[in-house]
Amino acid sequence: MSLVIVDTSCANLSSVKFAFERLGVNPVISADASVIRSADRVILPGVGTAKAAMRNLHQLGLVDTLRQLQQPVLGICLGMQLLTESSAEGNVDCLGVIPTRTKAMQQGQESPQFPLPHMGWNTVVASTDNPLLKGLDSSAYCYFVHSFAVATDAYTLATTQYGNTRFASMIGHGNFFAAQFHPERSGKVGATILKNFMELTDADSRT
Repeated sequence: MSLVIVDTSCANLSSVKFAFERLGVNPVISADASVIRSADRVILPGVGTAKAAMRNLHQLGLVDTLRQLQQPVLGICLGMQLLTESSAEGNVDCLGVIPTRTKAMQQGQESPQFPLPHMGWNTVVASTDNPLLKGLDSSAYCYFVHSFAVATDAYTLATTQYGNTRFASMIGHGNFFAAQFHPERSGKVGATILKNFMELTDADSRT
């Protein structure tokens, strides 16, 4: 099964690639639209700002390609936010394939003991029985680095609490899935999620 990691020019692609290689998968890193379209699975990673990342995707001519993908797609960290309709980080329109929005977290201003960015290990609690979460404990620890987040709604697959704020740490809609945390840096839990992603069926992507 082929896997493409989209070269957004704004991510540490090596760590994502190595995480899949540890699972016996040999990913291809590419910004070529035809290569991305032909892959069985697609990863959309990202670090930095949504505005810069969307600018890169427009310059690469990948916006329409990504929106039209039919195979399972997994957004990671900023890649999750790029799958939403818009981001308050630069007030930028995003890919819009998951009908929710990314907003600035406020917890650091309200409670100094919970500073921003939200950085480090925190629990991810499943909200659904989505196949992407198969085999995870009820409260699994994953690694986060972010200051913007998606509020919980009908597209939430898992949630995380940071101070007084509960946000969507995983979301999904159709064949598009996303994690706010870094599964490639989240040990056994992250490896399980990546393995589940590779094993998704067509039926899983229609739920």
